[in-house]
Amino acid sequence: MKTSAYILGTLLLLSNLGYAQSEDEPKLEINGFVRNFTGVLLAPPNEYSIIQNTLNLEFRLQSDKFALYANPYYFQYPNKADEFRLREAYVDIYLDKFDFRLGKQQIVWGQADGVFITDIVSPLDLTDFLMRDFNEIRIGVNAAKINYYPSYDHSFELVWMPSFTPGVLPEDGSMWRPPVDFAAPPTFDNSNSGVPFNLESSEVFLKYSMSKAWADIQLMGAYTWDDAPAMHVTPIAPPDPAAPGLLIKPEHHRLALAGMSFNTQVADFVIRGEGAYYFNKYYQTADPTATDFLVEKNFINYVVGLDKTIGDWKFSTQFIQRVIIDYDEQIKENEVDNLATLLISKSMFRETVRLEWFSYHGLTTNDALMRIRGFYYPMDAVSLELGANIFTGTEGMFGQYNDNDMVYARIKYNF
Repeated sequence: MKTSAYILGTLLLLSNLGYAQSEDEPKLEINGFVRNFTGVLLAPPNEYSIIQNTLNLEFRLQSDKFALYANPYYFQYPNKADEFRLREAYVDIYLDKFDFRLGKQQIVWGQADGVFITDIVSPLDLTDFLMRDFNEIRIGVNAAKINYYPSYDHSFELVWMPSFTPGVLPEDGSMWRPPVDFAAPPTFDNSNSGVPFNLESSEVFLKYSMSKAWADIQLMGAYTWDDAPAMHVTPIAPPDPAAPGLLIKPEHHRLALAGMSFNTQVADFVIRGEGAYYFNKYYQTADPTATDFLVEKNFINYVVGLDKTIGDWKFSTQFIQRVIIDYDEQIKENEVDNLATLLISKSMFRETVRLEWFSYHGLTTNDALMRIRGFYYPMDAVSLELGANIFTGTEGMFGQYNDNDMVYARIKYNF
């Protein structure tokens, strides 16, 4: 109810301001899209993996000195509760060397495609795993963002988030809920799962950017919270001695990082990458002497990518590696995790048709997600997308969903 009132109030404000008069006469623009997204599992009995109808609206009011933007959306489902939420709602203020953005906003950092190394300002909504578009996976955060431009090729960006917004995991019963194996159902205690709303609990992100003819380089740092809570585990005396019980207390912990990203062109190739050193990440361990079966470790995460365009063909590949520092053999994650991505895309028939292959390949766990799709644009406002998502392997991020192979169709009308 509060969300609906917030959305309605924002829209009324924008509508009223759209008729205001000023020296540069700001005007209200309204656009968006409607879309149907239907997916069917390939494994018998071929149930629907998703049926989702979407109404996405964008309200934009802009002048030379300020802008207002709001992006409410509505997801309608036949088999579960609908979603009516506000993805973004912010005001921009433009000065000579400063830009200010205040309100709920998505913030995108980094150079990687499909992976999140330094792109951690906006948490992720993994309700449907990675099946949504990435601009719909990122969650808008309440933040104040300041950009400072001392010269045309240097800039600074400061983000302050007064309140913590956690990531969203698939709900119980979802086909995207990671499988768990407990001898007995655990007991959950969520008393420590929240983060206090006070100044000490706020989050800060800082980025410096340099843009030269030979390269674009960014340096960044953050003092934030881990979007995914650590699971503090305590054994409890069970009614059945053969099935030991567990008390699990989810808790978010502070996370700091320092990183950089770059892209440059060498001959006809674009080389890009980013990396970050993370401090104080909590990992599950099988060591019973560890506090709550958790250990605190630092880790490095980086990606290097190579892009090449030949006519109507686009090729892109990435290598991603995560390394846990000072590794303990009882940690339940691998010390080194290697991942690769491959994108092959071709436009044809005067760009009315586009074919695309994008895949993740887990090199450590030997699993993969292959996303094969085709787009048809019969007219400017209409698009038809047909695709398949194929999972391989028996373990790892993608292998755990080996039974979730699907075909799908998305029909979209923009206005």
